[in-house]
Amino acid sequence: MPSGPNREKARIVIAGINHNTAPLELREKLSFSNGETVEAILELKSMVEIREVIIISTCNRMEVMMTADDPDKAVARFKAYLSSTRSMPPADFEGALYIHKDDEAVSHIFKVAASLDSMIVGEPQILGQLKQAYQSAVGAKGTGVILNRVMHKAFFTAKCIRSETGIGSRAVSISYAAVELAKKIFGRLNEKTILLIGAGEMAELAVAHLIHNHADGRRYIANRTFATGEALARRFNGQAIRFEEIEDTLVSADIIISSTGAPGFIINAKKIKPVMRARRNRPLFFIDIAVPRDIDPGINRIDNAYVYDIDDLNGVIDENMDARHKESIKAERIIDQAVIRFRQWYDGLDIVPTVKALHDRLSFIADAEIKRTLPGLDKFSETDALALKRMTEAMIKKFLHHPTLFLKNTGSHTDKALYLDITRRLFHLEPDE
Repeated sequence: MPSGPNREKARIVIAGINHNTAPLELREKLSFSNGETVEAILELKSMVEIREVIIISTCNRMEVMMTADDPDKAVARFKAYLSSTRSMPPADFEGALYIHKDDEAVSHIFKVAASLDSMIVGEPQILGQLKQAYQSAVGAKGTGVILNRVMHKAFFTAKCIRSETGIGSRAVSISYAAVELAKKIFGRLNEKTILLIGAGEMAELAVAHLIHNHADGRRYIANRTFATGEALARRFNGQAIRFEEIEDTLVSADIIISSTGAPGFIINAKKIKPVMRARRNRPLFFIDIAVPRDIDPGINRIDNAYVYDIDDLNGVIDENMDARHKESIKAERIIDQAVIRFRQWYDGLDIVPTVKALHDRLSFIADAEIKRTLPGLDKFSETDALALKRMTEAMIKKFLHHPTLFLKNTGSHTDKALYLDITRRLFHLEPDE
């Protein structure tokens, strides 16, 4: 890959942690809220070492994808930013940080989009989270021609994998895993009272899975925005309650599934002790699928009260996993092909291949028109045909003279990748999908 001050395009680098490299406690500390994501993109994009940036922060991962002239310098600036904003020395998180560059970075983000890098292979939520991260980056003007292309290809590749493999059959998600855990705890979910805290996508999925598994007892939904909770309760035949009513509702609830964006614990151990006395020590199960966590893990020290967080959910569901991993082999092949096609596009963002491709395209068109026209002409000799060929070649060179000078002129535009990409699109020089 080209390097040095006259390079025509930046390189791609990803730095991040996920459920395989970092425990939940560290992922919580390094996660970004929606507001923090936009602020971080603006800050990182202002650094001279970083050209483009996208931040992906979910329950199971925190990653920054950047383009940079020098990937190592860009990663160093990102580490310094994390250390400063999280008040943590780099040594506290560097061991969990993975770095991917160039084709390896592209392959990684394609795998993330296709859910091959998820806690549960094939779970569909990550693609939506990735799209949201991309929209946030676009809104903050963090992306340019390269990362825009990476993300669109990631979405396209994930769609191909969904349609061409069985990796998404019988959808499994963190919410589904939570319900499966509840089934293992209680055996049957009939007549069990459910309390959902948070009315986001994770909560909606949990409700849908509960209904599918015949959870026909009472269902309470608590959300900070009462109207949102009430709308969800109407959809799923539940009852909306206010956050202030959570403690009273715990007396009758059997299973609590919590998924909010709150910065601290929604329920702490101190509140549960009197609740358990009122319940006469009937078992109470908390399933915490939020990052940062909503439920105080100290509750586990109280008799008959049990807390499971998203790390505990890993391995809960084995059903269909073998089949999904077999399908993931097909998905890996699709990703390998997509990375090759991306590399063809990326390599085309150099001046020489673009000008050559443009010359070849114009020559192909001219040759095709000459071959179609000459047979219909009388008294047109081979000498005349050769002269016509030389004339068209001279015309093509003159036609390309000023566009070539423009693309080489770094003084008038510093991001040549943008102009090269536009040129390839205008003249349809892209490799086939």
